[in-house]
Amino acid sequence: MPILYSFRRCPYAMRARLALRASGVTYEHREVALKAKPVEMLAVSPKGTVPVLCLATGEVLEQSLDIMWWALKQSDPHGWLPLTPEALSDAQNMIATLDGDFKANLDRYKYPQRFGLTEGVRHRDEAAAWLLTLDVCFQSQAFLSGQRWGWLDACVAPFVRQFARTDRAWFDTQPWSQLAQWLVAFENSEAFAAVMHKHPLWVSPQVSQA
Repeated sequence: MPILYSFRRCPYAMRARLALRASGVTYEHREVALKAKPVEMLAVSPKGTVPVLCLATGEVLEQSLDIMWWALKQSDPHGWLPLTPEALSDAQNMIATLDGDFKANLDRYKYPQRFGLTEGVRHRDEAAAWLLTLDVCFQSQAFLSGQRWGWLDACVAPFVRQFARTDRAWFDTQPWSQLAQWLVAFENSEAFAAVMHKHPLWVSPQVSQA
């Protein structure tokens, strides 16, 4: 059975869990504390970040997108994966911006002191400019993936949620009503509730037997 090392609030781990849940793949969930990572996780993935998926074959997937893709290639009962090469290319371009410039601005907005900044307003505004382009997408379709929730929505939603939670009062006053509705629907969904279930921290047998 695959083993997933995860941290509940991490948006990368969250999107991996969303895809695993959608696929129906059975796996062992190991919730970790990022300040006390288990030796078993570090042995298979020395980079020390989540998510990490260890497959029964011995292969280790260390990137959330790889985990999502693997899970949905095993089973995609809800039709999450893009149906055409054009749709896949468009989705990959959006995710590249999300994981690149948007995430860099999000981190500096949420944690300015980590980057030697007194405040993160400029980075908030730069991230917000990209979110406005997402809002435009909803003028012609119900979801980022098209007319139903899909892989692209699951990739993006955890990061929009993290951005919104930094200052929800400010977020809720911005001119992206359709993006906001999409986010609220995600936060109220059964899928979100399921992947945000609070697991107890996984205890390594090496610790429990010490």
